[in-house]
Amino acid sequence: MTPTIVRTIARADVHAIARLGECGVATVHEAQGRTGLLAPYMRPIYPAARVAGSAVTVLCGPGDNLMIHAAIAVVQPGDVLVVGMTAESSHGMFGELLAESCRAHGVAGLVIDAGVRDTAELTALGFPVWSKAVWSQGTTKTFAGSVNVPIVCAGASVNPGDAIVADADGVVVVPRETVPAVVAASNQRLAKEDGTRQRLKAGELGLDIYGLRKVLAERGAVWRD
Repeated sequence: MTPTIVRTIARADVHAIARLGECGVATVHEAQGRTGLLAPYMRPIYPAARVAGSAVTVLCGPGDNLMIHAAIAVVQPGDVLVVGMTAESSHGMFGELLAESCRAHGVAGLVIDAGVRDTAELTALGFPVWSKAVWSQGTTKTFAGSVNVPIVCAGASVNPGDAIVADADGVVVVPRETVPAVVAASNQRLAKEDGTRQRLKAGELGLDIYGLRKVLAERGAVWRD
């Protein structure tokens, strides 16, 4: 594929994306039919990290961060850089200096299927990052990949402009076209959970709230004293 840098992409409504961020990864994942999660090895570099924004996708070669620099040239404020690889890599492809550049151009966070370094500095900056690894191994800047093309990141398909939600529970991608529907489904799920929470606090059993006694009976479970 010819290395390509796409400058202009469609994005979902910023208020809808912000609401997805408020709902959180676990709720959004459930609300869209338990789809869209990135692999469980994608962890935040500090526990309080959270972000919601439009994906600017980046395809990099292993151990090479040239295209991250290229991506920063086309971002809009509030975007999230989502970096996939042409081959597996754990190199520290992102650190403090790139974070400063991202901040200057309004990037809200980074999701990268590789390694990062300078985590103490990134944490001090409050720049949210989800990565596969933390490793100080350096990188080159010679591989011409692409920006704003469909990629696979940590096992999930991500298209330019998709909504990315990330927090302590991991990372989930919401296709741009389905953002309004997933917001509505997430709101409904939260309202339902609030009712269930009150019933559980009052002492009702999950067995009764969720109709699980019938499931146990169908599976042949026997209660004994």
